[in-house]
Amino acid sequence: MDRKRIMTWAVALGFALSAAAGNTAQVRQITLDEAILLARTQSVDAAVALNELKTAYWEYRTYKADLLPEVNLSAIAPSYNKAYNSYQQENGAYTFVRNNYMQMNGQLSIDQNIWLTGGTLSLNTSLDFMRQLNGDKDERFMSVPIALTLNQPIFGVNNIKWNRRIEPVRYAEAKAAFLSATEEVTMTTINYFFNLLLAKENVGIAKQNLENARKLYEVAKAKRKMGQISENDVLQLKLNMLNAQSSLTDNESALKSNMFQLRSFLALGENEELEPVLPDMLPKMLLNYQDVLDKALANNSFAHNIRRRQLEADYQVAKAKGNMRQITLFAQVGFTGTDRTFEGAYHPLKDNQVVEVGFKIPILDWGKRRGQVKVAQSNREVTESRLRQETMNFNQNLFILVEQFNNQRAQLDIANEADAIAQKRYHTNVETFMIGKISTLDLNDAQVSKDEARQKHISELFYYWYYYYQLRSLTLWDFEKNTNIDADFEEIVKK
Repeated sequence: MDRKRIMTWAVALGFALSAAAGNTAQVRQITLDEAILLARTQSVDAAVALNELKTAYWEYRTYKADLLPEVNLSAIAPSYNKAYNSYQQENGAYTFVRNNYMQMNGQLSIDQNIWLTGGTLSLNTSLDFMRQLNGDKDERFMSVPIALTLNQPIFGVNNIKWNRRIEPVRYAEAKAAFLSATEEVTMTTINYFFNLLLAKENVGIAKQNLENARKLYEVAKAKRKMGQISENDVLQLKLNMLNAQSSLTDNESALKSNMFQLRSFLALGENEELEPVLPDMLPKMLLNYQDVLDKALANNSFAHNIRRRQLEADYQVAKAKGNMRQITLFAQVGFTGTDRTFEGAYHPLKDNQVVEVGFKIPILDWGKRRGQVKVAQSNREVTESRLRQETMNFNQNLFILVEQFNNQRAQLDIANEADAIAQKRYHTNVETFMIGKISTLDLNDAQVSKDEARQKHISELFYYWYYYYQLRSLTLWDFEKNTNIDADFEEIVKK
């Protein structure tokens, strides 16, 4: 084989490899169900919903932990002090004395919040040690082997009791919001999926229109030579062909844009060319508004949101009233001992009892605290008014949505029939134009009607699925399986 032939084969092989490398896009057919499943597991929106659920879960776990006993160890080991300190003498005069000592202490306590009263009960034990490093160089131990301490606010707001009412509702709201967010991810997927499906149909329509326009233009040129049609009709058909070419270019660009949007949302690779499959199975049902409303009020995060905001408004009023006077009871009973030796600090022991009642009652505050109560009460009334309005809007929007869904099946059937009729009419008009019995205006009208009917069919199909999943997101109910939409939240947050 001569050198020239080798070079020719090398160049050909290079072009072949370049073409193969550039054509790495993989065509992937994707159904609506597949797109929904990918969106729920891979999309950024799904990840955001999951992180919000995790935040709410750990906030709820923190609240639950506040109701359980807490074991604490605190210690200073050691503390060294070598400095001058002020000292009051017997005649009342102050002087400064030099101190040089080392101190250590430790305390172990078991603390329990009392949700019924809002106080704190602690069982603790402690040991203190001090050593003088100059002078007599004495050392002392002081022990509290056991002490029971109660710290109880009186007449103030019981924060723990209110948290027991609010936090479970807040977490239930977060769980319902996560399920609704998952359904909203589905709605976004449906939107992107049908945008791509419509763009694909538009490209198909544009290609078919261009092919027909070229054939008709060629037929028109032949008829013009035979004097069967006017020059104006020929020019009109040529213009139709040019418009069809322009429309095809625009629709191909829109197809690429919509494909990129769906592919990015589903977190798929850029080398995958998605081929959306037209859904053929539809859930056939008619929904009752009252039944849908009952499910929405039982499951939707909106109902929990209403309850939580009402409780929070009541809580703010209770706090404002509790701040009008502050009384605290502190009581401690136990045993204590002190000695130069460790063993002696625990034998013999003496009683250690402390009872203290402190209070703060405003004598003259110029109505400040009473004003705070009035502000909290007014805010509560505003919140109640807003909640009533939001509830009315929610019920009204749900009613409209149920009506739209129930009517959408009929709209879809009409769109299907109109699509079939428009397709048949267009093909009939093309054949009729071939034999010269209709004008280009009639042919153009048939083509426009055909394209609009096909687009209308896709649009009505989109609205059917969109309304269906919107109702699922509001009710958290699977109407096909007739069961709640639920999840294992403990398992989800631990992934």
